[in-house]
Amino acid sequence: SNLKEVEEPFSKTQIGSSAMAYKRNPMRSERVCSLARYVMGLPNAAANTHANQWFERTLDDSAIRRIYLPEGFLAVDVILNLLSNIGDGLHVWPAVIKARVMSELPFMSTEVILMECVKKGGDRQELHEAIRVHSMDAGAVVKGEGKPNDLMERIAKDPMFKAVHDDLDRLIDPVLFVGRAPEQVDEFITEEVNPVIEANKALLNVESVDDVNV
Repeated sequence: SNLKEVEEPFSKTQIGSSAMAYKRNPMRSERVCSLARYVMGLPNAAANTHANQWFERTLDDSAIRRIYLPEGFLAVDVILNLLSNIGDGLHVWPAVIKARVMSELPFMSTEVILMECVKKGGDRQELHEAIRVHSMDAGAVVKGEGKPNDLMERIAKDPMFKAVHDDLDRLIDPVLFVGRAPEQVDEFITEEVNPVIEANKALLNVESVDDVNV
């Protein structure tokens, strides 16, 4: 959310920060993190008891169990409700994601550009050196001047890369760099998620009495 690519639900009148009115603090996610830290610390109490008296049901066992067992379940229940609420209203901003990807993709695409030029008769070492120089110069512009990444413009003007000048747009298409990610997502949903939903479809019709307030 700090990159403004993905955000949790945020109501029209919600106050993101009592100090800074412009902020959209992820209050639900922060609450999840806080409660998760508490839950993760609970096993230490059980472990310390076990190390000392092996659960012989004396009061140093039962007294603490009456605290960490119910509180652990209650905290996890709240965490799950919050996660359900976050997932149900999650905002994804594709344009922001695309802009960030395209700001770095020229660097990642240089290996593809190099290989394409070599296939068409270019000298690998000379091309590698040219890409290195262009990349360092483009990086200096981004970091030193705060300007957009102009690596593709540099390559497009360099005669050494003439063999791919007409193909640069295709060579920096993000689809070339995602591998099997789309297929893996489809497989995971089909093989893992859908069976769980089908097995518990009756629960999906149960109206929740829990509410999330921020």
